[in-house]
Amino acid sequence: MTRLEATRVVVSAAGEAPIVASLGHPAYDLFAAGDRPQNFYTWGSMGMASSIGLGLALAKPEARVYVVDGDGALLMNLGSLATIGLLRPPNLVLVVMDNGAYATTGGQSSPTALGADLEAAARAMRVEAATVRTEDDLRARLIGERREPLVVVAKVSESAPTARPPLDCVFIKQRFMAAIGNPEAAAHVAGRA
Repeated sequence: MTRLEATRVVVSAAGEAPIVASLGHPAYDLFAAGDRPQNFYTWGSMGMASSIGLGLALAKPEARVYVVDGDGALLMNLGSLATIGLLRPPNLVLVVMDNGAYATTGGQSSPTALGADLEAAARAMRVEAATVRTEDDLRARLIGERREPLVVVAKVSESAPTARPPLDCVFIKQRFMAAIGNPEAAAHVAGRA
C-alpha cells in the first residue's frame, strides 16, 4: 500500500475523531485524504506529532486520538514511546508510515530501511504494537475498543504528495481547537469567516 492509501484508511477509521499529522508528507497525505477541522497539521516540528497526540489523548480522555507519523519523524523522538508506555492512554493510536526514508527531506534512507524495528521499540516501551503491510490489515488494527495505547507500523511505499494543507498555523490551531470543543477558539474561527 502507498502512504496515501494507508492515510485514507486512518481517516476512514477515525470518523470524527481528531488526527494529528507529522510535518511534510504525512500532513500532505492527510490533507489530500480529506481536509477537515479535526485534522491538526504540524509545521516545523519534526518528531513532535507523537508528543502532541499524547498530550491531546491525556487532555481529552473521552476522544480517541489518532496520530499519523513518519518513520524518520518518530525516530527523532523515540522518547515519546517511553512516555506513552508510562502514561498508557487507552485512547491513543499512533500510525507510523514506514517507507524506510526521510521522504520529506529528500528521500535519504532511514534506519528502518536498514533493520531498525519500530514495532519492537514500541513493545520495549510497554506499548502494544503491530506491523502491517496491507490496507485490510491496517483497517483491522484500527477498529474496536482499546484498553491501552497502540502503535501500528504501516509498511508503505512512497506516493508523491498531491496537495498541501494551508500554512496558516494560527488558523489551523484555532480551527482544530474549535473542532475538539474549545469555545474561545470557535469564536475566533467564526470571527475570521
